[in-house]
Amino acid sequence: MIYVAETFRIRPGTIEAFVAAAYALIDTTRRESGCRLYDLHASVTDPDRLVALEQWDNRPSFEQHRLGAAVLGFSAAVAPYVLSSRIEVIDGAKLDIV
Repeated sequence: MIYVAETFRIRPGTIEAFVAAAYALIDTTRRESGCRLYDLHASVTDPDRLVALEQWDNRPSFEQHRLGAAVLGFSAAVAPYVLSSRIEVIDGAKLDIV
């Protein structure tokens, strides 16, 4: 089992457009093999920071998702809104920054 936390810093005033694209990805991803959890959370202290939390059966299932068409489409759709992002993969034994 692995856990993934992706933090997005978005351009002020673009949260609605970002969230709409994110929910489309989340809906698709929740049906992917190996996905146990995928949720999006807003920071209570920073209105321009969002965190996606994911749980996957294993690293290969996450990598298949990460390199798939749904993520590539999402990345292109939100590119105008994202100032920065960071992915942390936690597998219990180590922490990888992707």
